[in-house]
Amino acid sequence: MNKKTVKKGLVPYVFLILLMLGVFYFFNVMNQQVNVLTYDELISALEKGEATEVVVTPRTRASIYEVRGKLNTYDENETFYARIPLSAPVMESILNAYDTHHFTLDTEADPDSSTFLLVLVNVLPIILIGGLAFFLFSKQMGGANRSMDFGKSQAKLSTDRNKVTFQDVAGLKEEKEEVKELIDFLKNPKRFQRLGARIPKGVLLVGPPGTGKTLLARAVAGEANVPFYYISGSDFVELFVGVGASRVRDMFKQAKHNAPCLIFIDEIDAVGRQRGTGLGGGHDEREQTLNQLLTEMDGFGANEGIIVIAATNRADVLDPALLRPGRFDRQVTVGLPDVREREEILQVHARNKVLATNVNLKNLAKRTPGFSGADLENLLNEAALLAVRRNKDKITMSEIDEATDRVIAGPAKTSRKYTDHEKELVAYHEAGHAVIGIKLKNADDVQKITIIPRGQAGGYTMMLPKEERYFATKTELLEQITGLLGGRVSEELHFHEVSTGAHNDFERATKIARSMVTEYGMSDLGPVQLEQQEGGVFLGRDYNKTRNFSNEVAHEIDIEMRKIIDECYNDAKKVLKENEDLVDLIAKALIEHETLTKEEIDYLVEHKELPPGEEENVSENVSMQGLKQKAKELGIKGYTKMTKEELEEAIQEKELEK
Repeated sequence: MNKKTVKKGLVPYVFLILLMLGVFYFFNVMNQQVNVLTYDELISALEKGEATEVVVTPRTRASIYEVRGKLNTYDENETFYARIPLSAPVMESILNAYDTHHFTLDTEADPDSSTFLLVLVNVLPIILIGGLAFFLFSKQMGGANRSMDFGKSQAKLSTDRNKVTFQDVAGLKEEKEEVKELIDFLKNPKRFQRLGARIPKGVLLVGPPGTGKTLLARAVAGEANVPFYYISGSDFVELFVGVGASRVRDMFKQAKHNAPCLIFIDEIDAVGRQRGTGLGGGHDEREQTLNQLLTEMDGFGANEGIIVIAATNRADVLDPALLRPGRFDRQVTVGLPDVREREEILQVHARNKVLATNVNLKNLAKRTPGFSGADLENLLNEAALLAVRRNKDKITMSEIDEATDRVIAGPAKTSRKYTDHEKELVAYHEAGHAVIGIKLKNADDVQKITIIPRGQAGGYTMMLPKEERYFATKTELLEQITGLLGGRVSEELHFHEVSTGAHNDFERATKIARSMVTEYGMSDLGPVQLEQQEGGVFLGRDYNKTRNFSNEVAHEIDIEMRKIIDECYNDAKKVLKENEDLVDLIAKALIEHETLTKEEIDYLVEHKELPPGEEENVSENVSMQGLKQKAKELGIKGYTKMTKEELEEAIQEKELEK
């Protein structure tokens, strides 16, 4: 625990104790009754022998004796007090009475003769009052200083702790070359100046979330031997107008003192959005901050040796003045990794993982198209967590397969029970998707089929492209739509009824068909772009689409979409009717084993049966989960640590007992 916290926690208790002592002392004093006696009354009491206790204190500065004590006629809390001049023979009277009546007599030293007490009484109050005044003044000045720091830059100077270098950034070969040039310039500027080259003042890293923009900037900080300041775009913007602009000025002022240096602004779209779109017109806080940033990057003042790196995934909403040459001269697109880069990323994140010998990262990279670097890191971490949960000492392909499914569709819901009819319906639905993928030439490869519910899906068929491609042909898009419609067609052919299970399939198929008609020019309407995505600058999302057509054309778009969907639906129906036996074969295998892998599907298509000796091992994870669920329902203790054979034996014994 923090010592300061302990001290702060003790302060109330100390204050309470002092308060209680003060109250006790106050009531004790209030209960004391003091009788003030004259000189004659004191002498009379002494001569009569009424005194039981007498204390004499000389006060030379006041030229008096202070006499205190008790009389035998007093109560317990009752005392007397007398002030007698030094010239009076009081001491002689007290001593004579003492010799006669033998009461308790005591004398105290003159307090006025003690220098310490003199200082304590006269100087200490002044010191206490002065200290209190100084404390209050310091508190006020501290608040004023904090108010003055409100407009200071929030940028933090990078340290060597948790240092990231280019070795920690897998893939991004071209992107690393772009930013390496900045580091070379900072280390050896004469090499560039000799040919009259001007290094970019700003580099904008653009790309989807999780692709490594911030990681790349951290690697620049690790590689550069220059000061590196980093800040988020939201750190500039505050409630009060002018604070953000002040922080921008202070940040560049600090950077000038440490030039050459780098400044990294993460999520710059928080402050760099287009001007004139906010509710505050041209005078709101964000726009003033942006104006100051534009001026600092390329205004009348010179910022030689300062390079700004910024990251965003919404470059479309940035102000054009921010992207012009002289400010962010260069845009570096950090896109999703390809298969080679995914393998390198997996190798980086597998450094601290204990992998089994059967784990092939190259094959895993092929099975994860569209995954970002953050997705791949999460995949391996989920696999590691599953291995720990299963009490394994290594991460096997079983955990990686399950982790892939969890990342794509969520955890398996083993507690959700299908009816026999629902299970058969889902099996034929997924078999329809799979057969379309198997039989159509340009369709995606079927990698896995499962009817185990995950997330919102009752089951799913994992289909991946045969090879990564940057463009899609019309035939490929049509066959993709056909594959999406295969599940509904299979339901209709085998059950003569339809279910709600194709909801997501229709959503994706309709989106592809509309894009073909309105954006890609792949219909009878011709090569015309009728719609385009429009980013809502103020809303910050793609809120609507720009329509460049009349109501008549809108009707024609609906007709063309309907034509595409109908043609693909008929094609799916034709393929499934021709391969009805294969649909039945895959559906029955799914009903029995619930999950089929690519190898099992290929063997099943070729030999009309599952691989010999593999039937018991198909979907081993799912079988184990089912056994554990049954053991839990039967109340078997310690079932989580049992093997498959032990679980089956324990379940059998429990059922025999019942």
